[in-house]
Formats: sequence, structure tokens, C-alpha cells
Amino acid sequence: MRKKRLISAVLAGTMCIGLLAGCGQSTGQDSQAPGTSSAQSSQSDAPADNESGGGEKIELTFFYPIGVGGALATLIENLAAEFTKENPDIILNPVFAGNSTETMTKTVSALQGGTPPDFAILPNPELYSFLDMDAVIPLDDFIAADGGQEYIDDFIPAFLENSYYDGSIYSIPFQRSTVIMYYNKDHFKEAGLDPEKPPANWDELRDYAKKLTITDGSGNISRYGVMIPTDDPFIFYGFCRQNSASPDSQIMSQDGKTVYFDTPENAQALQFLIDLSKTDKVMPEGSIKWGDGPSNFMAGATSITVTSSGSLTNILDNTDFEVGTAYLPAGKQYGSATGGANLYIFKDVDPKKQEAAWKFIRWITEPKRAAQWSIDTGYVATRNSAYDTDLMKEYLEKVPQAVTAREQLDYACSELRVHDNQRVLQAFKQAIDAAMTGAASPEEALKQAQAEAESILSSYQ
Repeated sequence: MRKKRLISAVLAGTMCIGLLAGCGQSTGQDSQAPGTSSAQSSQSDAPADNESGGGEKIELTFFYPIGVGGALATLIENLAAEFTKENPDIILNPVFAGNSTETMTKTVSALQGGTPPDFAILPNPELYSFLDMDAVIPLDDFIAADGGQEYIDDFIPAFLENSYYDGSIYSIPFQRSTVIMYYNKDHFKEAGLDPEKPPANWDELRDYAKKLTITDGSGNISRYGVMIPTDDPFIFYGFCRQNSASPDSQIMSQDGKTVYFDTPENAQALQFLIDLSKTDKVMPEGSIKWGDGPSNFMAGATSITVTSSGSLTNILDNTDFEVGTAYLPAGKQYGSATGGANLYIFKDVDPKKQEAAWKFIRWITEPKRAAQWSIDTGYVATRNSAYDTDLMKEYLEKVPQAVTAREQLDYACSELRVHDNQRVLQAFKQAIDAAMTGAASPEEALKQAQAEAESILSSYQ
């Protein structure tokens, strides 16, 4: 009964959260554009094992999300085809399942119906949800037999944070990102600002945005200085970390049973965003949608935005001005959340399929392939050795904007990761929306979110 109740609760929470944005919980705001991939030509670090193709065929289905703009569906399809070409006994059927929230909903429905995919690329903070459903397997035995600790130690530590539970690893980082600042260097020059010196702190962000905002004689704003999406907590996590005095602060406890929403520091961070719009008039008022930040930035309607590093390639490919990237401006310290999706293998599938799924996971995370995925998308390569490849070194020389996301990981915090994650996330989102729209003060809104989260999490105490 408990397993069925938990599956129903997660499904209900996922459905009610609707179109949450973000790299971790993203909306379908960014449409999928057609495109081609250079990933198809990336070389494996090891020769193919099944050249004869004479063995038993294993067919795998996996779900994957898209939460940013660009031709990611094409990239995934090409990678699946390339893997099957090298491993003809394993046939991959990738299924685009929508944005991250929609993919989670579809996965939970499939689990509930007894027809789960064999593996999936799913939001990295959903581990507790899957453990509560008894839906995923630990990957320790596969890792021990194929790369061992040397393989795991090569992953960037900030991306492994949401992979562990009780000493075991349940997911492998793949489609990962952090939130970075994008700015229009041409606008900076026009406003008399040094395009090589982006705002480094909250005070500078406010001052720069005032100089970058353009208002006509009637007081109408034709260009905002800054546009920060606020309808997704994924971005707000970074501002909470920035305003904390602790370099290790998180929005929740490590065991996923407690949240820290209603702190004075978080309320101050929320007030800062409100002031940018209502007091300083350098940002649109109300709740700004996830996709509106990058779309208005690419159109030249705002000079600064913050969004996923996974949008980098799409933004660079679709702007006719010089784009700069930088850390999110610091409050008391720097801070930005890691987001994106990890690779999970499901429990109630044939062991042979689990082994084949692991083979693909190992293949797709090889250093050269991780580097190519980063180049093609803007997502951060999840393995340190990917940055030692000639491929990545040449890319970073040509596209220095891509350096920002990796370096900012030194100041990274985790996305919300708690039991019944979607329902708790919804409570936090509603609090941010209420404060941004003026329906409640930051203190009142966060206090309400805290109470709702504590009620939801009480059964896990």
C-alpha cells in the first residue's frame, strides 16, 4: 500500500506543479528547433564490442527531457544511433517526454502502470522520490566492475551531490548545468560601461541596470536593464546562497526531511528581486517566466539575464551582438544552483537490459563524448577529464564564455532535494510568485511555504 500511495503522491505533485521552469524543473517554454549534431562524429575512447552483431538483440527504451532551447532532441537521437552502430546487439529507442516536469510525470505514470522505461534521463534532485517508490537500482556493482572509484572520482563533485544515498550511487551526472549571467556587451558600450567588467555584486547589478534601462519621454520602458526569471525556484536558490553568511548553506537538510525556506536571509534575497522591479524600475514587475529571460535577451529587449548554462550554445547561435557571461553577482558571497538531469536505471526490468543500459551510460559519459555534448549544447561537461581533451581545449579558446559555468561550480549549491519533492517545490514556487506579484510580503510568503513543506514532510520524520 505504501508504494502505491507514494507513487500516487508523486504523480499528483508532479501534475499540480504544472509548468515549473528551470534546468532542473523546466517548462516547455523553449521550443525544439531542428538542427544537426557534431556529436555524431565524436569518437569513443574504446573500440566497439559487438562488431559482428550476431548475438541476441536487446531493445531499450529511455525517456529524456528538454528544458532549454536548441536542437537537443536531434543530438540525443544521433547519440542513440551512434551507440547502436557501435553496439548492434543493443537497439536504443529514445523517447522525448517533454520538459523535465512532464518527463517526471510520464515516468511516474509508467511506473504506476507497470511499464517503466528501462532507464531515463531525469531531474537530478528527484532521487528521494524514486527511492520512496523503490523504483531505481544502485549502480555500485556496475561501477565496481567497470571503472571503479577512478571513474566516479573523475566526475565534478558538485554534480555528484544528488547521486548518493546511504553510501550508494543511484544516478550518473549527464545533462548538467548551473545558472550564469548573460550580458550584452554592445549595450554596455552604449551605456558607457566596460564590457569586460560585468556587475560583480548586487549593488553593481542595480547600478548597471539603471544605466542600461532605456525610457522614452513618456516614461515608457523600451529596454530593461535586467530580466531575471522568477517563476522557477531553480534560479532563486542561487540568490539564497548569495545572501547566506555560510559558504555551505543549503535550502534543505542532507537527509531530505527538512527545508529552510523562511530565513531572514532568504526574505532579503526575495526583497532584492522585488526592488529591482518595483523600486528601481529596471526589471519587469510580477513573476517573470523562465523562457522570457533568454528570449528577451536574444531580442535585445533586456541587457542582462540569468538562465541555465545549458542555453549557452542556443544563445550564441541566435544573437547578432557580442555576448558576455559571468558569475551571478554576489551578495555576501557568490552562489548558483546546479541543475539538469542524471541517468537512472529502473529496478523492475530484465537484468540483461539493466546491463545494456549501464553500457550506454558508460559510453555516453566517456570524456570525449562528454566534451562534445558540452560543446553542442552549453551544458557543463560532467567529468574533469573532458577538459583535458584537445576537443574541449580548442573549444574553450574559441568560446571563452563557456568557461564561466565550470568555474562558478566552486560556489555551487544544490537544487531542492527532499521527499515528496514536487509538492514541496510547488509550495516554494507559490511563495516566490506571491511575493513577486505583491500578494504577500517575502516574510509572509516564505513562512507559509515553510509551514506547507513541514506538513508534507512530517510523515518522513
